[in-house]
Amino acid sequence: MSRVGKRPVAVPSGVTATVDGQTVKMKGPKGQLQFVVHDDVEVKLESGQIKVKPRLETNRARALYGTARAQVANLVEGVTKGFEKKLEITGVGYRAAMQGKNLQLALGYSHDVIYTIPEGITITVPKPTEITVTGSDIQRVGQVAAEIRSYRPPEPYKGKGVKYVGEFIFRKEGKKK
Repeated sequence: MSRVGKRPVAVPSGVTATVDGQTVKMKGPKGQLQFVVHDDVEVKLESGQIKVKPRLETNRARALYGTARAQVANLVEGVTKGFEKKLEITGVGYRAAMQGKNLQLALGYSHDVIYTIPEGITITVPKPTEITVTGSDIQRVGQVAAEIRSYRPPEPYKGKGVKYVGEFIFRKEGKKK
């Protein structure tokens, strides 16, 4: 049994939560989100708390209900605080800039990479070598950050590229003479 799944998710004041069948909807100061829970998992809203439990005692249901509880907790955190991923760019001439509603990246290619920002995501560039991705949906924030990183992942010899803040890059030694 999941230890995470046994704990109920508290719904703070200022957040409206509704459970309609298998759909959990949250509305708060940062926007609204919804999540469809798997059929093997039962979701109930009781006295300001959302409780998740397996419908059947199968291995699959027990595996899914801890994940469903974590997803619901992420909905609550997303509509109250939001999520943020920070990226840093390393390399000579590598830089980022906002160009209207697009992110322009100079990453050593013969052309600049233009990334169109999806709805619900906010990207800021405090310095030319730093990118901050924020939003209320943790999955979309992580996906956008991963897409930006994929344009030039950090390479192991000089460490040039786009990486997450705090990410450790294993460095390799160059060839020997």
